[in-house]
Amino acid sequence: MQVWGIGEVLWDIFPDKERFGGAALNFCANLQRLGDTASLLSAVGKDTRGQLALQRMTELHLSTRYVRVVDDRPTGVAVVGQTPEGEPSFVIPRPAAFDSLSLDSGAIRDAQQSGVDWIYFGTLLQTANDVERFTTDLIYQLPQSRCFYDMNLRADQWNLALVQRLSSLASVLKLNETEAKTLYAQTHTQDIDFTVEKFCRVWAATYDIQVICVTLGAAGCFVYDREAIHEIPGFPVTLCDTVGSGDAFAAGFLHGYQRGWPMLDTARFANALGALVASRAGATPDWSIQECFKLLETEPQSS
Repeated sequence: MQVWGIGEVLWDIFPDKERFGGAALNFCANLQRLGDTASLLSAVGKDTRGQLALQRMTELHLSTRYVRVVDDRPTGVAVVGQTPEGEPSFVIPRPAAFDSLSLDSGAIRDAQQSGVDWIYFGTLLQTANDVERFTTDLIYQLPQSRCFYDMNLRADQWNLALVQRLSSLASVLKLNETEAKTLYAQTHTQDIDFTVEKFCRVWAATYDIQVICVTLGAAGCFVYDREAIHEIPGFPVTLCDTVGSGDAFAAGFLHGYQRGWPMLDTARFANALGALVASRAGATPDWSIQECFKLLETEPQSS
């Protein structure tokens, strides 16, 4: 499977240290470790963080071919905090280098000839009008590619109209339960009886989405697949930090989905990979496929 991930390269700034991250980068790094081919479309600054980012990408076995180096904007950062509910929060200064995306015509021709199976994108980068145009133009030029939209709503870094436009591009949508509640509340102001299933049915029908994954934290995930409903429990692990665990889930899910695995197997694999990453420090910690399969053995399959 060949995937192009459109997204940010940045450094997560924790109280004790800086760790390399960015949702699209984390996603691509995990896919690459699973044996797929994932290319990141992004940009870094001509600064120390940018140099270190390119070095770290190489260590993660990620190609830097489509990562621009720009001299007028700094490499992105995200100051990591925590919400009262225990979820990670992020303050992300903009504009940053990752807002400066471009591809030459040769790269597009190569993609048209070799075939890109999936185009991955989130919401953060798409708030820049130029980036949204870049993404929609790319999708138009690669009609054989399907789209995976990993919503990842960040405070003050999204709006409903943008999310609706991006949803209309997606074959697969991934978001968390809080995001689903927020979107349902904004689009169904007269209906206070939210359920994940109700959201999925409405959102899939409205935007013609084949599959919607709603992550439920430690409880696992809910998957809507062409009107079939699956609720798949998570795996008990000792939590270290949750930064990057959703990105690992997304990579694990797409890995199985592309291969035609049964949906329950695909979702359980994604849950296991997300749990592994949550049990370790940083957004792209070391893990092995053997560890993931071992974790799968600890939890009976949901019916």
